Amino acid sequence: MGKTITEKIFAAHKRDVPSDNNVVLDIDVVMCHEITTPIAVNDLKARGMDRVFDPKKIKVVIDHVTPSKDSKTATQAKILRDWARRNNITDFFDIGANGVCHALFPEKGFIRPGCTVIMGDSHTCTHGAFGAFAAGVGTTDLEVGILKGVCSFRLPETMKITITGKLAKGVYAKDVILRIIKELTVNGATDKVMEFCGPVVDGMSMEGRMTLCNMAIEAGATCGVCLPDRVTAEYLWPFIQDEYADIDAAVEAFRKWHSDADARYVAEKTFDVSALVPQVTYGFKPDEVKDITGMVGTKVDQVYMGSCTNGRIEDLRAGAEILKGRKIADNVRAILSPATPKVYNQAMEEGLIKIYMDAGFCVTNPTCGACLGMSNGVLAPGEVCASTTNRNFNGRMGKGGMVHLMSPVSAAAAAVKGYIVDPREMM
Repeated sequence: MGKTITEKIFAAHKRDVPSDNNVVLDIDVVMCHEITTPIAVNDLKARGMDRVFDPKKIKVVIDHVTPSKDSKTATQAKILRDWARRNNITDFFDIGANGVCHALFPEKGFIRPGCTVIMGDSHTCTHGAFGAFAAGVGTTDLEVGILKGVCSFRLPETMKITITGKLAKGVYAKDVILRIIKELTVNGATDKVMEFCGPVVDGMSMEGRMTLCNMAIEAGATCGVCLPDRVTAEYLWPFIQDEYADIDAAVEAFRKWHSDADARYVAEKTFDVSALVPQVTYGFKPDEVKDITGMVGTKVDQVYMGSCTNGRIEDLRAGAEILKGRKIADNVRAILSPATPKVYNQAMEEGLIKIYMDAGFCVTNPTCGACLGMSNGVLAPGEVCASTTNRNFNGRMGKGGMVHLMSPVSAAAAAVKGYIVDPREMM
């Protein structure tokens, strides 16, 4: 019987099998940020184990609240900063060089097909877009990963998600994954890997695939994954060109991580997105999703564009198509946070930052702050935000606030109108 890509990755990284349902894997990349890692660092230090298994395999960034907003967040950043220096971790990204972790680390070429990746962050599943097994873990697992370079997992079952058809104008990867989550529900992929495939995925950029995988966790999945191909190889080429004769050779090598034709899946679902329209959430769960036509006229107080879901250059370009030559509504405040310094620089070179600022947006440094309601765009009770982020939990962006998740194009259109609108009318 054939194997799925996840089964192949598990077999290649298996260190031990302590029980029928658990596998201890060697970990290729341990990623860390200043919200969850300081707890692990302090515990290891208190136990006399202030060391790392391999400083070259640990990637560290201060990204959730940056620059620090108060003494508490400054202390969290200092703990991480001092730890990275003590342990000679060279891939440490401090203020000025830092970006949103799940955009910055792929951009640096740290994630490769067939890798195992962990982080104390649920949206680590983003990195599965490269044909990797990437999962968010708790503090204890993070400590073990930092110290020993291993992590224990239950062997997850895989759900195959085939996406067919052709996306209409004004419809993007964000709309696709929102629609999928609506059907699966927030528990529909619990303890499973969501393997995305089909012609629509094949035609997506790496940015689009990362958007799909980023929100797999919102359906309960352990990881989202795409099969690595030429698109993957071209994205990674600056980092892997010394390892292969040419891109064709890299593409062929990546095929070892493709699921076999006779692989067994716990479930298989097909989504034809040809008739899909822009999607938007309406409640406090990521599966509470409607066609945007059913939400037209819903007033918004804030528009937020950024995050590990939709803060990449492709997203900024899409939003700028709506904003060029237009102004945001008088009743709206609008915030743009490019996901990384590279994205910020590229957006400046392409004239995108000017488009956003001329429209009335506040453009900030790369940060996760608003997404989890810690800084950079927190809502007041009763306020409504049209957001390109990934979670709309009650209080997520501020106590008593409401978040409507949508694509960058839909968010930009809401900024101009002051209420939710079908962006296709403005394209």
